[in-house]
Amino acid sequence: MLRLFLCALKFVALVAACESAAALAADSGNAVPYHVGAAVRVFHPDVARNWRGAHTEALVTRIWYPVDPAIPETPHAMGDSPFQAHPFASGAPLSPAHARYPLLVLSHGTGGTAETLDWLASALAANGYIVAGVNHPGNNALEPVTLDGFLLWWERATDLSEVLDGMLDDPVLGARIDTTRIGAVGFSLGGYTVLELAGARTDLKRFQDFCASPAADAICHPPEMKRLPDGPVKPASFSPATIASMARSGDSYRDARIKAVFAIAPALGEAFGTDAFAGVDIPISLTAGTNDPIAPIATNIQRIASLMPNAKVSMVPGALHNTFLDTCIPALADQAAAICNDGPGVDRDAVHAQTVERALAFFKDALPANAQ
Repeated sequence: MLRLFLCALKFVALVAACESAAALAADSGNAVPYHVGAAVRVFHPDVARNWRGAHTEALVTRIWYPVDPAIPETPHAMGDSPFQAHPFASGAPLSPAHARYPLLVLSHGTGGTAETLDWLASALAANGYIVAGVNHPGNNALEPVTLDGFLLWWERATDLSEVLDGMLDDPVLGARIDTTRIGAVGFSLGGYTVLELAGARTDLKRFQDFCASPAADAICHPPEMKRLPDGPVKPASFSPATIASMARSGDSYRDARIKAVFAIAPALGEAFGTDAFAGVDIPISLTAGTNDPIAPIATNIQRIASLMPNAKVSMVPGALHNTFLDTCIPALADQAAAICNDGPGVDRDAVHAQTVERALAFFKDALPANAQ
């Protein structure tokens, strides 16, 4: 009964929030050009691969896309999470305003889901982008985290490449994608993932040495590690498949179809050596909060930026790591303080709006529109 009550409370709060947001947009005159459509695809790549011990042996992908503004959006709840979701028009047809639209593949953080970045994906879709976010096998909130899913970060880049394959072959959306305008967006470990797609190379030993040194910081002990079924990682438990994957951790996972990358609070900066970005030749934008306790800025975004002098870098004063997750429903925020509280003076919605503005400006320049 308590769970039913909380779900009802969550839905009422969500409807009120949606109505308030709609009224604010109407009053301000800052209406976006599209409403947001939503769909789900489950991709099963043809080539057998290491699914990292995940229960779901598929790439479950949530898709946000632009629809005609005359088609109504309806509120929805985001599962059992405390997050407030953007309303959408489920299954509505892609807007006929353009023959093709740019595509952005989306990568969530450790133990999260694509939906935890709904604030960003919905805003991008409302401004004319198709966004495809995968739930990374073995490392998402919808099923148990696995050792390989937690540990073999570089494998996540292959998830996005395979989602891209599936999107381009999709019988409904595939022909509507502008293949000259494909980018990638990621948060936290997803930020690392999209940098791998851009051509960054991982130095696993360097990261292991950092975490074994006195300089080790919070990035070496992410909170999600507690969700591993057998506790902390033990090398003795590595399977032959895990060892084989580690042997290719330093390979390039560059996907030449990706033309630009926007990384939010990127993690694992100490996994990149001085020549890690030698093969990166596409536009990169990096953003993070100055008070990030999970991916400390000195060893993550600042280190990454120091290795890519041409990258665009923006810092958000006071913002935490989880400030870049969806906004929490006020009635449920106290129950999830660790992910909902941003500290004094930080307005999560304002940070989101600022980040959306930066992402839109970046992709407008990096993925310029062609005459259609």
